[in-house]
Amino acid sequence: MASSSNYSTAPVSEFLLTCFPNYQNWQHWLSLPLSLLFLLAMGANATLLITIWLETSLHEPIYYLLSLLSLLDVVLCLTVIPKVLDIFWFNNKSISFSACFLQMFIMNSFLTMESCTFVVMAYDRYVAICHPLRYPSIITDQFVARAAIFVVVRNALLTMPIPILSSQLRYCARNIINNCICTNLSVSKLSCDDITFSQLYQFVTGWTLLGSDLILIVLSYSFILKVVLKIKAERAVAKALSTCGSHFILILFFSTVLLVLVITNLARKRIPPDVPIMLNILHHLIPPALNPIVYGVRTKEIKQGIQKLLRRL
Repeated sequence: MASSSNYSTAPVSEFLLTCFPNYQNWQHWLSLPLSLLFLLAMGANATLLITIWLETSLHEPIYYLLSLLSLLDVVLCLTVIPKVLDIFWFNNKSISFSACFLQMFIMNSFLTMESCTFVVMAYDRYVAICHPLRYPSIITDQFVARAAIFVVVRNALLTMPIPILSSQLRYCARNIINNCICTNLSVSKLSCDDITFSQLYQFVTGWTLLGSDLILIVLSYSFILKVVLKIKAERAVAKALSTCGSHFILILFFSTVLLVLVITNLARKRIPPDVPIMLNILHHLIPPALNPIVYGVRTKEIKQGIQKLLRRL
């Protein structure tokens, strides 16, 4: 393999992930909390998925959607965190050309799949509160199956060109990525080709998908809030809001970390380069770790299902 300082046209067969270039000595210490968060995310999501699978009372559309969200979280976590820990523990910085672009595809597609799943869950809550009598006929198992197919196909097809465009670029011997993961921006800027179209496509696609999802979520909750404000009975209001509370908290986790990540990337010149890298890692850890816990704590049916599961062990 060519030296990273050699700017010839020698082909690159692998990349080197440097993670935190300014704080290399801190990586062993960072690995401990990241490992604990990773184990928490895997354990909590596995418990939630097994509980929903075994408990027949949870075989309902909203819990199927929650299972889909949990599966997406697990895949995202497994795509990013084991490699980060491999770098921290064993200083194994190399990643193959194909593995790098596969990671890029999964990160981009599954991130937008999560966003789209939140839209479907918001629609579910909208129908449950605004049209409760029609809920059983609208939100069916068939609806969930079609929604899941739409979530996967829409986001996989629209984000697939991102790693394809990046992989078709010429990489002229520079192979050191100043990141812990293969983001499109970190990888493509190593190319000796013009990357304008690749970055433009990711920018337009990302903001179109995430932006439209956010608009639909806001609209759903606007209609929900409008209906709730017309309810005069306090108990009915509390019940209506509690059905949306867990979902709304999950959206806040997802959107807040993502928003902070976007802002730090835009202000990259004003902040240390390690900050966006750390936030990117946390975005693949914090929501997956907290999502099942929030639903487990706030949802009576899931809490009871977990208790039954623990009694069987």
